Amino acid sequence: MRTGLVARKLGMTRIFTAEAHAPATVLQLEHPVVIGQKTQSRDGYNAVVVACTLAKAKNVAKQQKGVYAKAKLEPRKKMKEFRVSEKYLVPVGSELLASHFVPGQFIDATATSIGKGFAGGMKRHNFSGLEASHGVSVSHRSIGSTGQCQDPGRVFPGKKMPGHMGSTTITQQNLEILQIDDERGLIIVKGSIPGSKGSYVELQDAVKIVMPQSAPIPAGIKPKQQTENSEQKEEATN
Repeated sequence: MRTGLVARKLGMTRIFTAEAHAPATVLQLEHPVVIGQKTQSRDGYNAVVVACTLAKAKNVAKQQKGVYAKAKLEPRKKMKEFRVSEKYLVPVGSELLASHFVPGQFIDATATSIGKGFAGGMKRHNFSGLEASHGVSVSHRSIGSTGQCQDPGRVFPGKKMPGHMGSTTITQQNLEILQIDDERGLIIVKGSIPGSKGSYVELQDAVKIVMPQSAPIPAGIKPKQQTENSEQKEEATN
């Protein structure tokens, strides 16, 4: 199990091939860096902590400032911990590349879906609603009976009913990677990914499909000199 990446969703497009064209989602890496490690001997499990997107120090919590100071790195906006196997631990300070994944590989993407506010049963759970005639009046889009009579005489917890729709954590599995661009930090994935434009997406190797042998081990890491130069350029632009 390798570490994952944290990317920002730019939007959707389509990719043309010789045979056909496919819908695709464009994701951009904002210099994800390993800022910490968890080890079996010290913490009881192995994990890698990845952070991305430079942030102003005044906007970072005091506890997080200590983590970045220990790693001797600039504060970041987004931080995520990924469970890994011991042989896939990545050194602190390593910047991860888009080529951590390879074209044709399948990945799992986790993000927060777009919030849609309060929704009825037909929109939220795909209920059919009541009949259009035969005595039905005013309540065509209602969900119908939700409980029982005297026994048990209550509505069971978890009943599908109208309520807040969206804004939940969703994992989309087995998404194919179409293209990788290390220079611009782009990952183009076939199909749609949960979340709105500009939101963060967590990417990991697919759980249900074997990782290709061409995938870099322990991870796709940028050479140290290039990492320092990219940080200096990003600080200058901010």
